[in-house]
Amino acid sequence: MSYGYFSPITKPAQKAQKMHGDGRITGDDATKFFAMSNIEKPELKQLIWNVAVDKYSDLYSLLAAHIHIWAIADSKRQGFLGFKEFITAMQLIFLAQTGHEINADLMRTNIDLELLEPPLMEGLDSLLENHSGSIINHVPTTNEFYPISFPFQTPLHTSLDKVTSIIDGLKILYNEKLKPLEVAYHYNDFAAPLLTNTDFDAKPMVMLLGQYSTGKTTFIKHLLKCNYPGAHIGPEPTTDRFIVVMGGHHEVTIPGNTIAVHADMPFTALATFGGAFLSKFESSQMAHPLLEHMTFVDTPGVLSGEKQHTQRSYDFAGVIKWFSHRCDLILLLFDPTKLDISDEFKRVISSLRGQDDKIRVVLNKADQVDTQQLMRVYGALMWSLGKVLKTPEVTRVYIGSFNDKPINEELVDPKSKELFEKEQNDLLVDLKDIPKKASDRRINEFVNRARGAKIHAYIISQLKKEMPMMGKSKAKQKLMKNLQDVFAKVQKEFQVPTCDFPDVEHFRQVLGAFNFDKFEKLKPKMIEAADDMIRYDIPDLLKNFRNPYE
Repeated sequence: MSYGYFSPITKPAQKAQKMHGDGRITGDDATKFFAMSNIEKPELKQLIWNVAVDKYSDLYSLLAAHIHIWAIADSKRQGFLGFKEFITAMQLIFLAQTGHEINADLMRTNIDLELLEPPLMEGLDSLLENHSGSIINHVPTTNEFYPISFPFQTPLHTSLDKVTSIIDGLKILYNEKLKPLEVAYHYNDFAAPLLTNTDFDAKPMVMLLGQYSTGKTTFIKHLLKCNYPGAHIGPEPTTDRFIVVMGGHHEVTIPGNTIAVHADMPFTALATFGGAFLSKFESSQMAHPLLEHMTFVDTPGVLSGEKQHTQRSYDFAGVIKWFSHRCDLILLLFDPTKLDISDEFKRVISSLRGQDDKIRVVLNKADQVDTQQLMRVYGALMWSLGKVLKTPEVTRVYIGSFNDKPINEELVDPKSKELFEKEQNDLLVDLKDIPKKASDRRINEFVNRARGAKIHAYIISQLKKEMPMMGKSKAKQKLMKNLQDVFAKVQKEFQVPTCDFPDVEHFRQVLGAFNFDKFEKLKPKMIEAADDMIRYDIPDLLKNFRNPYE
């Protein structure tokens, strides 16, 4: 998009972006400002819909008359308009003022946006003169716009009473209170990479795991009712890479190295897994209503038999763990002929530690066996999962055949067919609820992360505290060997639940690369800031903002 004559106004807006991260415009201010154009309200409603939702989507444009104006504008449920949407809004307001009909096809025409003039905004001059007591003597011409900072821009340090949504508040809290704690004690090296704005703004994700030919790709196709770019389906291992299926204006596949440097996508941290992984990673984009609300992660089939002894060229379990922390739902797919859980599959499931509430087990292709065999298969699957998941609770298993083919009625009796249909509907309802629960899950994971960062700070500061003045090398080796004793001291001093501590072996492995002398001592103010965030700031967010997906 070219901003042309809007360049003067883009400068303060870009400055606000750099200071705060997005240069947002709140709903009340945008409504008042756009009202200065004197466009009739129905047309203005359609205009903002085309700007902020998707000016190329006829389906969503038809819904505009039935939804509140700001709910329409805020398509990402963030509570504000972004910089690019605002510039496009200015262009469309001018087109509306000059007699153009604002519809989904307007931006597909050959209109040269750089030749457009600024829209006429009634009362803007007096608004500029009164803003911050400054007098604006600049008169705009046909090639420029007002070089001012509008009163609805957000300052560098926005107080929580001025945030625009729950997600917006979490961004501010993370950057001001939690991120400094993580950086000071190297939390990103031990547990999880530092978060970015795109991590907060990302759509809910669903990851599919299983051995080859258990129906992962077919499951996504079943939900989309069509193939996605790059999809391959067959009895042999066809999906040999991680494919992120997400919404876009065109059908296109983007290679992993490009995705890793794309600032608008929440996958930049995957570059740490190296070029070998990025060559096995890609994004598949297409225009689809379902992909406007969630993203799917199709994974390579987990190896079994002799193949699992051939090591992959990248940390497969590590990548799974990275995605599991960011996914809202994890589907473990099995079929009646592949119930064995290989060593690699055990490592993959172990990497999901702490994400138990996200895991759903799917016994796919259940119509390939008769009722008697299905009972035995179900029992064998539950026994295998019990040994791997190591939980006393019974895992919910969805039984069905998730593809577009009719159920095999030669093997399946009417009662089993009814069971499959109910199970499939239950799983679809679970998937449908993901966007509604996304905000609550973000808060839940954010609070867990904050508690994890606090415990990590306690451990690191305890290691620093126990380092002597002399014999540092031997002391380091002793502390690493007796790391469980360090954990016990922290647990006793700060009354931290034992189950909240990190895995000892993983912590010890990462710890060896650090010089304990350079660790920070415990900083009570940082801990207090994290505690205040959990006790007061987050409850205030929940009190002042409703779930954006409801």
